[in-house]
Amino acid sequence: MLIQQIQEAEEQVVQKYQVLENLEAWLMNNGVNESFAQFLKVTISIAVIALLAFLADYVARRIFLVVVTRMAKKTETEWDDILLERRFFHKLAHFAPALVIYLTIGIALYDYSPKLTIFFYDLTQIYMVIVALMVINSFLNAVHDIYQLLPFAKSRPIKGYLQVVKIIIYFFGGIVIISILINKNPANLLVGLGASAAVLMLVFKDTILGLVASIQLSANNLVKPGDWIEMPSRKIDGTVLEISLNTVKVQNYDRTINTIPTYALVSESFQNWQGMVESDGRMIKRSIIIDMKSISFCTKEQIEKFSKIEYIKEYIESKKSVSENALVSNQGITNFGIFRKYVEFYLKNNPAINQDTTLVARHRQPSENGIPFEIYCFSKEKSLVNYEEVQSEIFEHILSIIPEFGLKIFQRPSGDDIKGV
Repeated sequence: MLIQQIQEAEEQVVQKYQVLENLEAWLMNNGVNESFAQFLKVTISIAVIALLAFLADYVARRIFLVVVTRMAKKTETEWDDILLERRFFHKLAHFAPALVIYLTIGIALYDYSPKLTIFFYDLTQIYMVIVALMVINSFLNAVHDIYQLLPFAKSRPIKGYLQVVKIIIYFFGGIVIISILINKNPANLLVGLGASAAVLMLVFKDTILGLVASIQLSANNLVKPGDWIEMPSRKIDGTVLEISLNTVKVQNYDRTINTIPTYALVSESFQNWQGMVESDGRMIKRSIIIDMKSISFCTKEQIEKFSKIEYIKEYIESKKSVSENALVSNQGITNFGIFRKYVEFYLKNNPAINQDTTLVARHRQPSENGIPFEIYCFSKEKSLVNYEEVQSEIFEHILSIIPEFGLKIFQRPSGDDIKGV
């Protein structure tokens, strides 16, 4: 293979080399000995190549990049600005001096040392492969940034897919570099790696699982950056910051950041609160326990007292025809019933409660502790701070107004209660 490369190099430089042969002959005709003439020829050739490479680099950086930058700033499109931010064109400019060296180094060094010429050829090729990988990496990063500008980007992230593309490109780039170093055909290396597929699958197990999980998460719209998720098994309760090929980054509400494998969101259960965030309201479902011994039919005085309360005034008027003394009557008015209606009307008049959703004030199955009284409604406020503020105000009001209806809250006796007996 090396002999074949040398022969190919001979064919490429034989015509261009004639100019240097003429230079060497001219030096020898003017009294310079053969070894020194050859040294001067190589030195002058390398100096000229270095100058050409410098000029190519200057043109690429000082002219090409300046023109591209000005054109990008004048256009209204954003993709060219993103390419500039990702330094795509800057890295592309690195090809200019490398191409000059690759196309001319054989002319300068071939007569001096064919093997050294092949060495510089290989070194230049490796450099250009590395530059190509950098250019492709910048381009893919720019593609991701451009994609993020689209309206559906948040619900369909592609970062994981781009990472797979990068891994494949880096893999083939590494194969090409190795093939240059050991002077082998890249196709032969790939065939040899086919026998090591089982080992590769073991090495890239997490990457393969992450790729499959990313596809499932995206296709089924299970989770996306910005979603609030809860995963007790991983001690996660917060906002998804980033979904990559191998990891998902979540910022908890205590400001700590957790990372979990991407495939964990498929293999384990988690709760996504984003549906609540995007809905009409956040559910309030909480109860207090009423002492059943405090529940009774209302007396006439109580009914008169309750009829002065604005929220239930009309309701009391509609019930005034019922005898206050009918203790066993199915239509008897109880203080608990009046209180339940009061809470219901209070919630219906609360501007923080969404009136277009389910709203219920109810009592549940009695127990040895009392009878649970529960409210079920939806707050318009969905952010944690505002939601908790609305919920707190509602129950502070309920707890404060309960004694006005002759009701008592059940509470287990504490040491102070026993002490006072």
